[in-house]
Amino acid sequence: MTLTPEMLDALRPMHLWFDRDGAIRRSGPTLRKLLAPRDPQEHQLLELFEPLRPRGIGSVADLIRHSSRGLRLRLRHRPGTIFVGHAVPDGAGGGVLDLSFGISVAEALRHHTLTGADFPPTDQTVELLFLIESKSAAMESAIRLNNRFQSARLAAEARAKTDPLTNLLNRRGAEEELDRLSATGVPFAVIQIDLDRFKLVNDGEGHAAGDRVLRIVAGHLGRCTRLGDTAARLGGDEFLLILPDPPGPDELIAAGKRLIRQIETPIQFRGTSLSVSASLGIAYGGGVPGAESRSVVDAADAALYAAKGDGRARVALAPGNAFIGTKRDAS
Repeated sequence: MTLTPEMLDALRPMHLWFDRDGAIRRSGPTLRKLLAPRDPQEHQLLELFEPLRPRGIGSVADLIRHSSRGLRLRLRHRPGTIFVGHAVPDGAGGGVLDLSFGISVAEALRHHTLTGADFPPTDQTVELLFLIESKSAAMESAIRLNNRFQSARLAAEARAKTDPLTNLLNRRGAEEELDRLSATGVPFAVIQIDLDRFKLVNDGEGHAAGDRVLRIVAGHLGRCTRLGDTAARLGGDEFLLILPDPPGPDELIAAGKRLIRQIETPIQFRGTSLSVSASLGIAYGGGVPGAESRSVVDAADAALYAAKGDGRARVALAPGNAFIGTKRDAS
């Protein structure tokens, strides 16, 4: 039986045949793919491969002399792929060198575009390829699943702190922001807002009309706040603004009055004009890490009811509430 070159290519696609001078006379298809764009038959064996073990191989004769031992070689050009090999003398001073990746298969696959079709079915590399691809697919699936869980968790946390009607923070979200500011010692102000005449709209025109008013008011709050400020709906027709590094009382009272005028703009709903107003209470806090935020909200709440008692559609500052200068004032 004669072994044809085509049969050798199919059985050992990473072989090469070299003559006694080290010139490569033939190479397998997978090896040609690895060495591209270099043509193996235009090079000497030891021009392309650096023998690593056994030590002391400097010629083809040395390679043939060690043919009974396993060889370890490295590509001289990048990426420096490592091979294990076995040389068989051809009786004329040359021989056939059969190569494989051995335990370096994972690294080789990172640097070379190889598939199962580049190896004979009985090669262990095919099994390693399957294991590597399976592991990669499992890792990708685990990462995607973890990302979905993480996204779902973050979305659930955001929903738990968001008022679904207005998309503002809810009471829980507002309390977390107040706790954060109190812990850092950043000066802040809170503005408690309660709508005037809202019950008349809600009872007289229905909950859909009331919801329309609440969404419009939420839009006014969003537009009047600065970057870093927080707007929240505490429930019903109660809202809260949290302002880190706030302006002074005069400026804040003036801003509150502008907000009232915006809220008093009539709202059209199914052919009916809806009118509400608002009362505001302002209090300052923070400035010391760990300061109690609940007392600041209580002070703003007391100022709010003082504004309502003074005739509604008013802005009131909490009595005896000291304004703490901010970094913006210092600049």
